[in-house]
Amino acid sequence: MSFLLGAPQRSVFLISAVRDTVVFPGTENVLVFGRPKSVNAINQALKGEKKLVLLLQKNPEQENPKKEDLYQIGVLVSIEKVAYGEKGEINTLVKGLEKVKLVNFTREDDYFEGSFEIVKDNLKVDEEVEAMVKFLSSKIKEAINLGKSIDFVFLMNLLNINNPAIFANQMAVVLDIKPHERQKLLEESDINERLKKEVDYLSREVKILEIEQKLSSKTQKRFEQGIRENILREKMRMIEEELGEKEDQKEINEYEEKIKKAKMPTEVEKKAMKELKRLRQMSQFNPETSYIRTYLDWLIELPWSISSASKIDINKAEKILNEDHYGLKKVKERILEYLAVLELKKNRKDLKKTRQPTIICFVGPPGVGKTSLGRSIARALGRKFVKVSLGGIRDEAEIRGHRRTYVGALPGRIIQGIKQVGTKNPVFMLDEIDKIGRDYRGDPSAALLEALDPEQNHSFSDHYLEVPFDLSEVFFITTANILDTIPPALLDRLEVINFPGYTEDEKFHIAKSYLIRKQLEVNGLNEKELKITGKAIKNLIRRYTREAGVRELERQIGTIMRKVARGIVEKKYQRKIVTANNLTKFLGPYKYSSQMIEERDNVGIATGLAWTQAGGDILFIEVVVMPGKGGLTLTGHLGEVMKESCQAALSYIRSRYQQFNLPEKLFQKIDLHVHVPEGAVPKDGPSAGLAIVTAMVSALTKISTDRRVAMTGEITLRGRVLEIGGVKEKVIAAHRAGIKTVILPKDNKKDLEDIPSYVLEDLKFVYVTHVDQVLKVALKEAIVSRKSSVGDRSF
Repeated sequence: MSFLLGAPQRSVFLISAVRDTVVFPGTENVLVFGRPKSVNAINQALKGEKKLVLLLQKNPEQENPKKEDLYQIGVLVSIEKVAYGEKGEINTLVKGLEKVKLVNFTREDDYFEGSFEIVKDNLKVDEEVEAMVKFLSSKIKEAINLGKSIDFVFLMNLLNINNPAIFANQMAVVLDIKPHERQKLLEESDINERLKKEVDYLSREVKILEIEQKLSSKTQKRFEQGIRENILREKMRMIEEELGEKEDQKEINEYEEKIKKAKMPTEVEKKAMKELKRLRQMSQFNPETSYIRTYLDWLIELPWSISSASKIDINKAEKILNEDHYGLKKVKERILEYLAVLELKKNRKDLKKTRQPTIICFVGPPGVGKTSLGRSIARALGRKFVKVSLGGIRDEAEIRGHRRTYVGALPGRIIQGIKQVGTKNPVFMLDEIDKIGRDYRGDPSAALLEALDPEQNHSFSDHYLEVPFDLSEVFFITTANILDTIPPALLDRLEVINFPGYTEDEKFHIAKSYLIRKQLEVNGLNEKELKITGKAIKNLIRRYTREAGVRELERQIGTIMRKVARGIVEKKYQRKIVTANNLTKFLGPYKYSSQMIEERDNVGIATGLAWTQAGGDILFIEVVVMPGKGGLTLTGHLGEVMKESCQAALSYIRSRYQQFNLPEKLFQKIDLHVHVPEGAVPKDGPSAGLAIVTAMVSALTKISTDRRVAMTGEITLRGRVLEIGGVKEKVIAAHRAGIKTVILPKDNKKDLEDIPSYVLEDLKFVYVTHVDQVLKVALKEAIVSRKSSVGDRSF
């Protein structure tokens, strides 16, 4: 291995890679070497003639550069002094000797070594070279006067150099340029060209210094006020503008391109370009730029022209609805009719300009499938689904957005939902619309009027966007538990579809076909490991749940699954069958009693039928007669309407005392007490009128009622029987309780169409228009056949 600069054209030298320093021939530099390969190369050089070649890295961030990561032109240096640091690094004073070019690497393991050729510069000196030397000398003095920092001794030596090549090397050291620019100077062999580049670099540096001095004079007052950081940033901005290298210009161009790609309406695009122009004119350090960027991001990311490929197939939609939901026949029919209208309007060219039908509102108790039905509609239409819960919202800005003058302003929930889903025609569910509140911040329900009105929502105005957004293609669905709290103006815009709640039979099929399968998957079980019998499911519905929907039923099924899963993991059993007999082992004692008919016929007790949010139930009306002065006592947590029904029933009986074989003055000597068991449960409504009058007549005449007969219907003072609601739930409850005959108002005969056929086959229905017809069926004996009178009895 040779380390000499003698006769051979090529020589082998040790190599050290440097990150950001270029050493020129004839100059001295202090360098710190800390990487293993560099330290090894220094140590090897110190053992020999203390010479090695320094090659600049192309990427200064690279920790372990390879041979292809280094420039080929470098400088052979001699190591003049070394000092070892505490962490193993080596501080060295090196002196540049010759410019060399790498031919090839001869070693790459623990340190670099390679073969080099010495590069000779073209040292032709002419008048142009001398002129550039003089120009650089004057410019360096000018730079020093403008604030450039250079060691005085070095400056004196520089100005006294007569050799242009040495002068160029020394000048390259003091220039404020980047490492790759300094490397270009090193690689330039023509002294004339190298000096030209140095003239360009130094002229640029002087120009920057002049701008800095100008800025310093303009902003001196601000410095005195202590805003140093802001002034430095302003200097940077003005320097960039002077050099034509404004950093945020790229961002502005990107925004402009995105605005064009967003395919916004003309009015919206004008607004976006106007805001972009404001952003272009602002300083990048102005706080308002972040607000404008956020606003532009919202405008760009909204789906102005993006739609889901919605194709309505009624047969497919019906199949999907039936797959996802059991029962709800009328609800499904109404939805399919709605979809059919949408399909016809889409295909009719003469109806294109008309808006979509009124907004759908699903109304029903919790857990009956309102939200999941909305998802099924989206699936049937091939559209995306988005849901926004409005429960508890009291601020109008939640719907219509905040104005941009406020810090942290955002669009309203409708626009946020549209952006989230990414299309302009999703199925958009506004959940719990009946629970919107209002306070001093405005009325959110009033803000919904525009969004939910098909005649207005094609240009919905959000306070944040300040431009109209077309909501006419959005399929809005709202949900509510009750209609009473929805403002009339909003309700008028909604097409209400009532969800009646599931019957016991429907819950049974839902549990068997959907809930058990779902919970098996959730709890890591399969059908071979667990079986729940039909009787167990029915017992579970009757004794552990009391709801219109199936949420509690699903929770109870989940409880059973978890206990079975634990037993299988603990290896107590491999398979479990849950029956009606062992159900309490999994869920504990029964939570609710199951109302069944009385064991025998009684006096003063009639069986009524009631509707609740949890479905139907039977209701016992108890009446006792006692000595008194004509008073009427009502107990059992009765509502005002039900109390009035009791008053009406008593007045009807008193007006017909002769028909019932009662003495004229009987009611001056007795009191009546009407009680409805389960006093903690509120009860109200007029439909118990028939059962109340029957129980009163039974108590006054001492004639037993037929325990297998149940009834429902409102009565008038003249004894007429009026139509009532909830027939389906009431009839199913009567069938479940073991009732054989159901008395209904004649006008309710039409409501039996929705009742399962197996229930209709087991029951006998009696349709009545007057109380007299009821008493003939409900009482065990005819009143007129009694020989003795109640009035003969002493109280």
